[in-house]
Order: sequence, then structure tokens, then C-alpha cells
Amino acid sequence: MWMSKLQRIPKQFKLAALTCLISSASMMPVLPVQAATDVVLAQQAKAAILMDATTGSILFAKNEHQRLPIASVTKVMTMLLVFDAIDRGQLHLTDRIRTSDYAASMGGSQIFLKPGEQMTLRDMLKGIAISSANDAAVAVGEHLAGSEENFVRLMNARVQSLHLKDTHFANANGLPVANHYASAYDLAIISRELMHHEQVTKFTGVYSDHLREHSENPFWLVNTNKLIRFYQGMDGIKTGYTAEAKYCLAASAKRNQFRVIAVVLGEPTAPIRNAEVTGMMNYAFSHYDVKPIYGKGQVVALAPVLRGQLQAVGVAPVSPVGILVSKMDHSITGTIKKEFVPLVAPVKKGQLAGTIKIISNDKIVASIPLVTVSEIEKVSFIEMLGRSMHSLFLLGR
Repeated sequence: MWMSKLQRIPKQFKLAALTCLISSASMMPVLPVQAATDVVLAQQAKAAILMDATTGSILFAKNEHQRLPIASVTKVMTMLLVFDAIDRGQLHLTDRIRTSDYAASMGGSQIFLKPGEQMTLRDMLKGIAISSANDAAVAVGEHLAGSEENFVRLMNARVQSLHLKDTHFANANGLPVANHYASAYDLAIISRELMHHEQVTKFTGVYSDHLREHSENPFWLVNTNKLIRFYQGMDGIKTGYTAEAKYCLAASAKRNQFRVIAVVLGEPTAPIRNAEVTGMMNYAFSHYDVKPIYGKGQVVALAPVLRGQLQAVGVAPVSPVGILVSKMDHSITGTIKKEFVPLVAPVKKGQLAGTIKIISNDKIVASIPLVTVSEIEKVSFIEMLGRSMHSLFLLGR
């Protein structure tokens, strides 16, 4: 994954013409990547999108690339950077975070942090994910990057890493400010990336909790996303509201192995927002399903390694691999291919080793990076010489 999972391939290998291709022999039902054009959904939203989280296939879209204010849906990116940092070992849920005067001064939704107050990252995340706490979002951003300004730079760098074109952040919490916007499509991609962190739903999927529970000032948290309580499988992600942005929501729901992401922006009221997201989710679950192929981190192949103490290394996808199927038509077939890049020792754990591609109707409907699951040290000169002598001996027989 970004910064922590993928290592750059040395430049000399980028020019290598040799790429190993291994295709699975099985043919499986696949849905072509095509947004529905004859479905009436999210009629009152300014923009909306419905996406399969496993393959990234778009099931419905409306003005999905329009740049709009997004209010507290901003915090999807804030949480993504935090969970990225946890994956890298840079942050831990037990870390204690001190609240600055600036963070404590945030208005809007908050957990009423006081200047100098310390709280664990776990509790700060509860405040952000459940109660949309603006003060906690800034405090966490300052802790990770040194200042909110530096944190915003990280937010926009992450946007660039995802190759998004219609998003720019100016603060960590989504309070009204100039030059702060996103599109429904970009938010779906950011949300999908966040949901790759499996422990995030332990925060976003909670309807109510407490902070400072055993103190003189306990604080009750109630999720701003009421669908967490009332919609089957709903486990996130983030609501938003300002007078300019109106009512927004990036939502995630999972039934069995099928996770769906729905984003609506600019809804006129919260009840209409919730009703339209419910309709989008119902459409997805009634018309589609996902056929799981590989799990995240599951070794799917051995990639050859040159000049290594071992001559092959296990590789695994960085996220689940599956095929989106239509419940209405299972006749379409597709192919799964694995592509490997040349690996030369030393090889690091988590190094980019190739991709898994799902192809349907001559189109790539999903491409998931493969990374190495272990390190391979470089073979010594003596060992390499021994291998060469052994090969010559075999050729001479």
C-alpha cells in the first residue's frame, strides 16, 4: 500500500522487456465496467456514485466528476492518512495525543477538547469517526505532521498518489474554507482505499460509545450516520453538512463478501440523503454480487528472483481480489492474469512484484498490485559461483 506496502523497482528494471505472464485457465462470470444509465437513483443529490469496493466497478453515477464542497466527508482522507501511518508503524492506537490551543478552538461538531488535554489516538479516532469531531481531526493531523498545514500537504499528496483529478483539501476537518472540494468519484476512490484497512470499521461501524467514561466529564458519542443502526451491513463511513455543501455522505455496507460504497453530495435534507443512499445500496445488493478469488495477503504465486539465496518468493495481493457478477446475467466470462516484474535480490518484504488483472470483453476491469511476502537476501559470490559450476556440470552430462 502507499508508502508502506510498495517499494520502487530499480530504474534499470523498468526498461526490462522481460515480463512473466501467467494466465489462469478458468473462465468466470464478470460484469463489464459500465455504470447503469437506465436506473433512477439519487434524484435529489447534486452528484452521486455507487461502486463495488472489491473491483472498483461503477454501478451507477451522476455528475460523478463535478467538484463540490464536501464538509466533514473530508475526514475520510484524514482517517486514511492515520491508518496508513498505523500500518507503517508511525502511529499506534495507544499513542497519547496532546490538544493544541488551535485544535481546541475548532467550531462545529466536536468532542470539546481542552487546550493541553491528552487523549489516546484510539479515542481521538472514535471522536472523528463517530461524532465527526473537528477538534480531534486537527489534533490528530498536528500530531502526525507537526501542523495542520503540513497535514494538508500530506492529504493532497495522497490525492496525487491515487491519481485523482477533482479533489483538493485546505484543512483536516472540512469546515468551510476556500479551495476545498472533491468529486463523488474521487471520494469513492478514497473511501475504497480507507476500507482496505480492515480495523477502520471498528470505529466507523460503531453507533454509540463514550469518551472520558470514568472521568468527571464523560462524553457520549452517537454516530452522525444513522444508517449504521438501521441499514443491514452498514459500517461507515462519514457524513457531512455545511450550509454550502448541504447534506453529504460517503457510505459503506457489506453483506457476505460483497462491499458497496455509495457517495452522495448536495442532498437537500438528512432524511432524503439517507433514503437515497438506502435506495442505492438496495439496488446494488439486489442486482450484483462478488465472487471472491483471493484474500488480501494470500499467497497466489511464486515469483522468480535472480541472484537470491532463494530463487523464488511468494507474492500476495494488497487487497481482496474478486469478480463482480450480475444476478441478472451470469453468461459473461472473463480471464484472470498475473503479471510479474523482474526481481533481483536483495528483495524486501512488501516490494512491488506485479499485478493481478481481471479482463472482460477485452477490457481490464480490475488491477490489483502484488507484493512480496518475505525478504530474499542476495546470494554471495561463492554461492553464485557454485550454482554456475553446478549448471555447467549438468549441461556437460
